[in-house]
Amino acid sequence: MGIICTVSGVKSRFVNRELSWLDFNRRVLSLARESSTPLLERLKFIAIFSSNLDEFFQVRVGALHDQEEARVAVRSVDGLTATEQLGLIRAQVVQLLSERDVVLQQLLDALQPEGISLCRNEELSPDDVRYLDDYFERRILPMLTPLAVDPTHPFPYISNLALSIGVIVTDPDTREERFARVKVPTTLNRFVDVGNHRFVTLETVITHRLHHLFPGMNVSTGHVFRVTRNTDLSIDAEEAEDLLTAVELELRTQRFGNPVRLEAERGIDPRVLALVVEELELDPIDVYFTDLLINTDDLWELHKVQSPHLHDHPWTSVTAGRLAVAEETGQSIFSVIRHRELMVHHPYESFASSTEEFIRQAAADPSVRAIKATLYRTSANSAIARNLIAAAERGVQVAALIELTARFDEQTNVHWARELERAGAHVVYGMVGLKTHAKCLLVVREESDGLRRYAHIGTGNYNSSTARTYEDIGLFTCDETITSDVANLFNYLTGFSHSPDFQNILTAPRDLRPRFVQYIEKEATFGANGRIQMKMNSLVDPIVIRALEDAAQQGVKIDLLIRGICCLDLSHAENQNIRVRSVLGRFLEHSRIYMFGHGNVDETPLYYIGSADIMPRNLDLRVEVLAPIRHPKHQSWLAKVLEIMWSDDVVSFEIASDGTWRRSGPSDFTFEHDAQGRLMKWATDLQLSQGTPSDFDLDESPRGPHAAPFYAGMKDWFRDRFSSGDPS
Repeated sequence: MGIICTVSGVKSRFVNRELSWLDFNRRVLSLARESSTPLLERLKFIAIFSSNLDEFFQVRVGALHDQEEARVAVRSVDGLTATEQLGLIRAQVVQLLSERDVVLQQLLDALQPEGISLCRNEELSPDDVRYLDDYFERRILPMLTPLAVDPTHPFPYISNLALSIGVIVTDPDTREERFARVKVPTTLNRFVDVGNHRFVTLETVITHRLHHLFPGMNVSTGHVFRVTRNTDLSIDAEEAEDLLTAVELELRTQRFGNPVRLEAERGIDPRVLALVVEELELDPIDVYFTDLLINTDDLWELHKVQSPHLHDHPWTSVTAGRLAVAEETGQSIFSVIRHRELMVHHPYESFASSTEEFIRQAAADPSVRAIKATLYRTSANSAIARNLIAAAERGVQVAALIELTARFDEQTNVHWARELERAGAHVVYGMVGLKTHAKCLLVVREESDGLRRYAHIGTGNYNSSTARTYEDIGLFTCDETITSDVANLFNYLTGFSHSPDFQNILTAPRDLRPRFVQYIEKEATFGANGRIQMKMNSLVDPIVIRALEDAAQQGVKIDLLIRGICCLDLSHAENQNIRVRSVLGRFLEHSRIYMFGHGNVDETPLYYIGSADIMPRNLDLRVEVLAPIRHPKHQSWLAKVLEIMWSDDVVSFEIASDGTWRRSGPSDFTFEHDAQGRLMKWATDLQLSQGTPSDFDLDESPRGPHAAPFYAGMKDWFRDRFSSGDPS
């Protein structure tokens, strides 16, 4: 569904950013309804929906609260004030939570016949109760700290996203009442297994044993609630003499951000609710009630239950063809790249055997003289960071540009910054006023004909954890014009100079928006022969949106694959040449692909991949990099990916002419009707082919009714990757 905003009775030309994001999260929730998806995978999507909503309140709603409190007069691009947006957000979230509770109850009911139950206290047997009594005494009680509120005990600090139990405690002698809060331990599993995959929530175990915490007192029924706080960092990079120290200090104070949401059980004691709302200085609009679980993000625990038929079939990324051949023949990844540019598509093709292997070989190679990297989001146990440290320790010149203010990853990035500095690497933190969101690696290697530079430019973070579930694309090249651009970019970011002129790459904030507008306007001159395809996470920027609308009015056919936010309003009649589709599934669609049908000088298609979405924050407030994809075989693969995503027989979501999102495609969301499933099948079949064209007959492939169109036209691409005459 969607909300069409009006300003003073006049329909806005744009869809509200926040409401469009809520539409995206509704699409995530809808995946939990797909009856063809295994039950525990459907439960997973409720967990993702919940964590998404938590982040939305911590960041987006938190920012709107700040605007409201500061009485900022700035309106959103669709003309709404902060207060108006908060009101619309509340209405949508209340509806979403109601939908979530319905779907969750349906899933819990469906899991019971499968031997997985979430039990209420009254459903427990005497043996279950005795087991939980013992568990409570041994594992829970020592960790609990009851905090009462009275003239000598102020209202306790309530940490962000922590579950709390509120009770009213009465002295039976004096009849004096006190409010008390008990924090549910965060170091224990949320779901306690009482045997045979029968679970009880941790808060249920505690609330039925609260009398142990208040001996001799009358204790009311405990009620669970949770507080969400504004977690936005407030750092003035220009004023901070030491940005690393400033971020560390801000992280320590961040947990005291203002409350922006209170979640409570429906039927909570009015006395408990009133006190909590008053002490946290919240308004009724900030209170949300639920009939089932608060914080369904913890359903990831139940998702781990070992029951194969309730999960997706396991699947492992494969090694990209040319890299697999190089591995077998003992050649280095540098020889592969020297022969020809290499493009990889994660997670279908392995991140570990491509990007991580690139850095691993560079770190160990005695011919490597320097390594430079941008690190935006890294994992806690990052192989790339460890290899950069190893390279620095053996004397390689290592420069790491670490984005300390990457939201929710600040602590991890601070850790790696400290570790890299100790190893002797040059660590810098980007440019004042700009986040460095670009995904670039540069390796300088001594070779027989002199120094040669190798670069990787990607769409995804250098994060081994997310690389297994995020769909991304990376380009490896030693092309002199591109590697020179990347080298100049690093020098610009680490040094002190004006932005250089780049020959091939596109960068934000300087070039990206004006160049895109230029490409769009050029397509408009071709009228109905014009063609634009874009794949991204979000489309928000009003300047680019207007350019797309103008091109559509000239007859240009525009296809937009947008996972998340879309502020372009398709309910306008003049936008009839624009299609918008969202593909969701097992993997998070994360790559950005941009194609302009006549973008090159010779009016051939121009392709870019890179880190930037079409949002003001990406185009104005971040350092972003897009790289051209020039090899015909790589272009044909990108075209095939887009073709699969736009197939009529895959499940997706599309914006209808009235501006609302609707599910499209087959009724069953089976592997065969899943765009990502087709890409997984391609990668697996390719690996099984063992690398020779004769082993992989694309024309007569017995791979189901939709295999032929999928593989059609890919002979050259496969032959190139597995040609015995092209071992590198």
